[in-house]
Amino acid sequence: MVTKFDIENLNIWFKEVRALKDVSLKIQANEILSVIGPSNSGKTTFIRMLNRMNELQYNFRMNGKVELDGFDVRKIDLEPLRKRVGMVFALPLPLPLSIFDNVVYGARMHGINNKNKLKEIVERSLKQAYIWDEVKDRLGVSAYKLSGGQQQRLCIARTLAVGPEVILYDEPCSGLDPISTAKVEETMLKLKEKYTIVLVTNNVKQAARVGDRTAFFLNGELVELDKTDQIFTAPRDKRTDGYIRGKFG
Repeated sequence: MVTKFDIENLNIWFKEVRALKDVSLKIQANEILSVIGPSNSGKTTFIRMLNRMNELQYNFRMNGKVELDGFDVRKIDLEPLRKRVGMVFALPLPLPLSIFDNVVYGARMHGINNKNKLKEIVERSLKQAYIWDEVKDRLGVSAYKLSGGQQQRLCIARTLAVGPEVILYDEPCSGLDPISTAKVEETMLKLKEKYTIVLVTNNVKQAARVGDRTAFFLNGELVELDKTDQIFTAPRDKRTDGYIRGKFG
């Protein structure tokens, strides 16, 4: 297995609040790592560190090691880092533009303006997000005319259009119906052939369905990390077992 991210003794504070406590783990290339835990467990703070989004918050500080392909993420400029490590948020956030212009927004920001190249990017990205067949005949229509599930897959396509290596999902299905959720999950499973995926979810069933491995966070600590089947059938820590069984959280 090839290590994509190597995290050692990661501690994060926001002012005096310690959000993560001595977290150490490796994220493997081309895996889906599910990250579960109750609210305020540190799971979103953890994935936001992978592309340095925590730095947008006031009074943020950290120590420890976070390396992407052996390089300290803090020494990688933000623009190339976020190009390599894209993020899909809880609620779909399409731009007030056409479907086509939503997909190519990032590519244009990176200096790609050739019309034929942009068309190739749109078709490839929408196909990878498994929404091409649903929108190919209305690329000039406002993205706001899509359903919520389609908007989320459009946002995935927009992330893919800039050529990332890692995709971070922060509760991507929290506002979606079961059918749309299933389509997003199907997209994740197919994308892991080419990308590394980290999924934060409060839906333990979703974590079990798509994760190759699962990490359980509680009160800022990484309690347990193992193959997903192991976590959900025979967890080593009683706190993991209690959370999965719905005893708290």
